[in-house]
Amino acid sequence: MKPDKKPFLDFNLLKRIIRLADPYKLVFYSAICFSIVFALLSVGRPLLIIYTVDHLAVNKNFDLDKLKLATYWMIGILVVEGVLRYFFNYITAWLGQNIVKDMRVKVYNHIIHSRLKYFDNTPIGTSTTRTITDIEAINDTFSEGLISILADVLTIVAVVGAMLYVNWKVALASLLILPALLWFTRWFQEGVKRSFQEERIQIARLNAFLQERITGMRIIQIFNVEEKEKKKFVEINAALRNANISGIWYFSLFFPAVEVCLAIAIGCMVWMASNQILSGVAFNQNPLDLKGVGIISGFILLINMLFRPLRFIADKVNVIQRGIVASERVFKLLDKDEFIPNHGKFVPEKVNGKISFENVWFAYSNDDYVLKNISFELNAGETLAIVGATGSGKTSTISILGRFYDINKGSIKIDGTDIREYELSALRSKMSAVLQDVFLFAGSVYENITLRNESISHEEVMRAAQLVGAHHFISKLPGGYNYLVMERGATLSMGQRQLISFVRALVYNPSILILDEATSSIDTESEELIQHAIETLVKGRTSIVIAHRLSTVKNAHKIMVLDKGEVKEFGTHDELLAINGLYRRLYDMQFMKEHKEVV
Repeated sequence: MKPDKKPFLDFNLLKRIIRLADPYKLVFYSAICFSIVFALLSVGRPLLIIYTVDHLAVNKNFDLDKLKLATYWMIGILVVEGVLRYFFNYITAWLGQNIVKDMRVKVYNHIIHSRLKYFDNTPIGTSTTRTITDIEAINDTFSEGLISILADVLTIVAVVGAMLYVNWKVALASLLILPALLWFTRWFQEGVKRSFQEERIQIARLNAFLQERITGMRIIQIFNVEEKEKKKFVEINAALRNANISGIWYFSLFFPAVEVCLAIAIGCMVWMASNQILSGVAFNQNPLDLKGVGIISGFILLINMLFRPLRFIADKVNVIQRGIVASERVFKLLDKDEFIPNHGKFVPEKVNGKISFENVWFAYSNDDYVLKNISFELNAGETLAIVGATGSGKTSTISILGRFYDINKGSIKIDGTDIREYELSALRSKMSAVLQDVFLFAGSVYENITLRNESISHEEVMRAAQLVGAHHFISKLPGGYNYLVMERGATLSMGQRQLISFVRALVYNPSILILDEATSSIDTESEELIQHAIETLVKGRTSIVIAHRLSTVKNAHKIMVLDKGEVKEFGTHDELLAINGLYRRLYDMQFMKEHKEVV
């Protein structure tokens, strides 16, 4: 995958990066002021050296006091430069770090509020790269790029001006090589920019690959595919290495070339200055009243001061380019409208839980509908069981109820109000869910249940745990509710993780409860333990239950049978058995399977 051909510097992106410093304008402008002072101070020492050598040191009327004074001035300039350099480096680094902090918060806030479709299409490693690595490159743009380049450019202008002021002929001779150096610098920057673009792509690939493989390490080891995955990693890692080596190749050519140009510039300067001295050209016509001996040493210092920022400007421009490439990816993420529209204003204190679907059509992409013309009504406090084959649309039905995805056509109402009229957080706060794929965060059992909601007391957590039968095993863990769960709950069994997620759903006291295969990972003994708790819990709450085990939905008030996204049957358990249709066939197949397992 080759990076797109783009302008040398995208000034629109650069302006947007600079606007990130708006909250810190005082610091930003202070750094610019320091840059101007540096430029003025930078030429002070060379001019003093030229003046001291030609006007004082070789003067027949040697004045020791004036020589001491000139020396004190040089020391003073060095001290002031050093102090200002300290503050300059500190405030530019401070500015970059604060911008990084703000950007990471902004990107993370954008990610956590994105619709689930974003996560369906974006590898986790890519989001991690945007939040950490790419934003760090933006920090370098401020701390090592923009303001430093401004200081260097002003220094170059000051040095060139001083050289022309001292002796314009010697100055022009010294600058003869400059056009070639500028052309070579431009070539270097364009080449390195391409390598940086490729490097960004390969870093994102590597992060995404590692995150996915580490998460799925159990599958890799179970199916003994470690060597195949290693080969894939070696391939991606080699691509990243090649991108980095490409940049190193440009650097290895550029810096020796600069040194050659510096030597040529000094040679031209010495030749011109020597010719003028030998031919008897009077230097004393210069405003500094120079005699000629000190001009060579002074110009050598000026030329070195000219080439030093030229050498590092190329590197710093590449830092800016790296920041621009990274910022483009970050801004693309921030500019994407990946949010569920939250224009609703309805924030009820209480929700009864009456649910109605009216001619609902839904597709994850384009017109490939996974739900087609779904209509049903569920009264407050009733339980609806949704059954059907894999891929029939069961999970999609509950996903659109909480507006994790928006429907394409039709309407969904809760208590007679369209869910799009609810304020989004108010809508979701009235619901709790237990999903088949249980996710636990690194932290204590208590934190995983409350999700750090300080309004939920320890007593409420224990009461909910007792209700679902989880208190017994939690209390036996080292530390009980303070037991530290490892990432993704790796130190707990699947059944234990499921029970904890069940407590997490109940402790929020929802008006609408969703159980998506909530008992699928729990053994028979545990299922029997919590079945009574479930039946007790759903009383007074509107509940939607998705289960492959039809024995768990017998007592539901209503059962909806889905097939290929359409409602095929709707009614009670007995009514659907009497129809002798799809539900009956599913029930008989499962009953026979369970009977064989018992036998």
